[in-house]
Amino acid sequence: MFNRWFGLVVWIALCFMAAGLGSMFTSSSLGEWYRALRKPSWTPPDWVFGPVWTVLYLSMGVAAWMVWSRKGVLGAALPLALFLIQLALNAAWSWFFFGQRMIGAAFAEIVLLWGAILATIIAFWRVVPAAGGLMVPYLLWVTFATVLNFAIWRMNAS
Repeated sequence: MFNRWFGLVVWIALCFMAAGLGSMFTSSSLGEWYRALRKPSWTPPDWVFGPVWTVLYLSMGVAAWMVWSRKGVLGAALPLALFLIQLALNAAWSWFFFGQRMIGAAFAEIVLLWGAILATIIAFWRVVPAAGGLMVPYLLWVTFATVLNFAIWRMNAS
């Protein structure tokens, strides 16, 4: 029983480690650079992102834990590998957009992220449908973020 709950902590911690890595790139650019960008009127206020991502990272960790709990690492190797790939792509987006200020490259990267999330949802759903369901809000948010990234890229292209 201890291993099961320890696993939950590990999967959630892994998600928040990716969040922390991404925020290292984000925090350095939230000042003048990001504020100076032209953004669509439907861009959420900055304060929205923290709470939304907190809930999403928590849900992602719980979803991965559910799959791991059901099949273990070896039994769910593909779904968990897809999960780790999308998690790495998630952190990489912040590096492209905020760290390197490459908005177009960030858009290309977030399209890859979207596909990786969808693949993860399908793989998770096959093992534990509820785990796939927990990932759906994340896909919806990244869909919105993809459209926002594209709009910002087009609005600021020189």
